[in-house]
Amino acid sequence: MAELRVPKLNNNDTEYMIVEWLVPDGTEVHEDDAVVLVETSKATEELPADTTGVLRHTMKAGAWCHPDEVIATIGLDAPAPVAPPHPAPSEAAAGSSTPAPLASGSAALASGGDEVGGPLVTAPAQALIDQHGITPEQVASLGVHLVRRADVERLLTQEERRELPRVQRAVARAVELSHQTIPAAYVAVRMNLTPALERARALTKEVRRPVGLAEIFVQAVAGLHGEFPLFFARLDGSHAVLSTTPDIGVTVDLGEGLYVPVVHDAAGRTLKDIAGTLMKHRLAATTGDFKEADLTGANFVVTLHTEGEVEMAIPFVFPGTAGALAVTSPADGTPALIGLAYDHRLINGRDASLFLAALRTAVTGWTGGTLA
Repeated sequence: MAELRVPKLNNNDTEYMIVEWLVPDGTEVHEDDAVVLVETSKATEELPADTTGVLRHTMKAGAWCHPDEVIATIGLDAPAPVAPPHPAPSEAAAGSSTPAPLASGSAALASGGDEVGGPLVTAPAQALIDQHGITPEQVASLGVHLVRRADVERLLTQEERRELPRVQRAVARAVELSHQTIPAAYVAVRMNLTPALERARALTKEVRRPVGLAEIFVQAVAGLHGEFPLFFARLDGSHAVLSTTPDIGVTVDLGEGLYVPVVHDAAGRTLKDIAGTLMKHRLAATTGDFKEADLTGANFVVTLHTEGEVEMAIPFVFPGTAGALAVTSPADGTPALIGLAYDHRLINGRDASLFLAALRTAVTGWTGGTLA
């Protein structure tokens, strides 16, 4: 009669778990047939028969065994007596020899191998489940009748997938197209915005509409259209197509997605009109209720980064525009860093610096523009 002994499977382990007998007790097996599944702390191994004969289990599924321990015999003799299993260290006191259940209503297989309401969970797998707070529903999603440590590790490495909202998918396409087609450059200057903001707060009461950084910069940028026409142009081969009006897009993100509605012909608008248009756009952003004309036709974009403590932002250049201005909010009266990303095919660094210098003069000397 031959003995089936457990080989040394892992140098770091002193005991392994008999997960499942692949061949029932009393069945004839042939040499090299896989007969039992044993799990270490790292992997699950199938152990083969080393001779031909009748397999007699000497340990049950769910039992713990040590290297070189006899777990079965193979021969033609009468069944060998079944030895009591070695309990897991954590279960020694209770004398349990079966794998722990997932939770109430999701029990493990009994030691005889009959399924009772859920998959069999090996002890190493259960330890990992407990460690990471994995739910029975998550384990059931694996779709296996025998949950091993490797299965749980696979579950832990599965990436959570969440579909992007429609608006964000549109932003993603714009960003991808921008990075693929526009060789952008960036420059920034500091501006003292405190006097302009103080004046804006006073003007809010006068025009009865919110006046803030968005309104200030839309009016100031639009005022530079005549002096810096290339900043509002679009590229067509080797030609710059100039725009007759500054059409300023302004980023709006109120938690429902990023929108870039446009203040058309901003140079011809009063401050009250600009404030009213932006207020209308903000209301539309809460519901996504924009008209097509509200979101198209921008030739320059003002991106707002006034939430939190943002000190610097580098916007991408929106396709169809020559530049994007990043406006941050000043902290404690300190100068704000205002950055310009621009299409280097249309604009060079010297022109960008001159544009920002002129913009700083317009903003820091801002007195409220034309109200009516």
